[in-house]
Amino acid sequence: MVSISDIIFFVITFLAVYVQIFFLVTFIENRKKLVTRRSQIKLKSYPAVTVIVPCWNEETTIYKTVKSLLSLNYPKDKIKILLIDDGSTDHTWEVIQQFSEYSNIKIFHKENGGKHTALNFGLLHTDTEFVGCLDADSLVHTESLVRIMSYFEEDKDTMAVVPSVVVYNPKTLIQKAQAFEHYMTVFMRKMHGFLGAVAVLPGPFSIYKKKVFNDLGLFREAYNVEDTEMAYRMHKNHYKIDDCNDAYVYTVMPPTVMKLYRQRLRWIYGIINNIIDYRDVILKKKYGDFSMIVVPSAVIFMLSALCMFIVGIYHLLNFLFIKIMSLTTTGAHVFSNSNNFDTFFIPNHSSFIIIIFMYSFIILVSTLGRKIVEDRWVISFDAIYFFLVFSILAPFWLIRAVYNTLLSKKPVWR
Repeated sequence: MVSISDIIFFVITFLAVYVQIFFLVTFIENRKKLVTRRSQIKLKSYPAVTVIVPCWNEETTIYKTVKSLLSLNYPKDKIKILLIDDGSTDHTWEVIQQFSEYSNIKIFHKENGGKHTALNFGLLHTDTEFVGCLDADSLVHTESLVRIMSYFEEDKDTMAVVPSVVVYNPKTLIQKAQAFEHYMTVFMRKMHGFLGAVAVLPGPFSIYKKKVFNDLGLFREAYNVEDTEMAYRMHKNHYKIDDCNDAYVYTVMPPTVMKLYRQRLRWIYGIINNIIDYRDVILKKKYGDFSMIVVPSAVIFMLSALCMFIVGIYHLLNFLFIKIMSLTTTGAHVFSNSNNFDTFFIPNHSSFIIIIFMYSFIILVSTLGRKIVEDRWVISFDAIYFFLVFSILAPFWLIRAVYNTLLSKKPVWR
């Protein structure tokens, strides 16, 4: 007899598998449009761009970040860089002082108010047609800006373009797990771009037309994920966002379990609460695939991750209990001289098969994302780290994010 829990599991996993197949079909249909440029390109014109770099206690990374901006293959007189020290308590201010002599760099110091206030401070000092932001722990590829700007040149209706964000120099097991995940994100965000439904404007080097802020207002605190809220706000107002898959940004990711947990708790809490705030756009055809596919799929993936964790633990314990009881009754023959593998020791419950399918899809998506970035086919062993780290930790930060939402309790930034 099928239980209610089984029905819930199968409904959620069916939806998750459906969404995965939908994005795979989207890739197949648009694969010829997927262009990865390896050489330099030229634009018909080079509009001026202001890049705002908010800084808070980034003394170890900010120097390399600014140097990467200065190395961009873009006319130097067309790039303005604003370094905003948001009340750092370390030596960030002293580090950015080294750039005070550069004619295209302006540095500012303000009281600490959070990232969105630093970005808004920079926007008030921006007079160019285009403006971008760059997190102070990220490095840009030399061709990133010109490739992003080519999207604006090709489609005048495009109001913002996001890059491909990959992990910079992953060393720890935790960082390697995130490196695998970020390749997945590269692929998924490009599929969202094909659908006209990019759901986040990441801090590492998203570029906007200044008109977006003139029309829709400045960044909001938005539960410390202002990049998600701005994407939702743009879609609600029918402003087009695209994805430039060959504009690469390399970002430093949390190296430890606790730092990763705090980061993802903040992210998931922010996503949940922005979905709640923008619930009036969900499943409304006039907002396109953003409303009909991307936002609902985010909810489905969160629910499926939780279900997979609960069901996986249940069936693992149940499987071990049954096998231990069977071995106790019939005796242990695991190490017998027989050359035939005994399928007795393989779980064959349908939920186990579904989980294997979903994990296989994850490996495929990450492999495709890596192909986009590195132009080579590599099945990374980092998948082991990803499944180990995220299968164990993701349900906990998801549960805590829901708990914090119910109690209106904001997670700490770091």
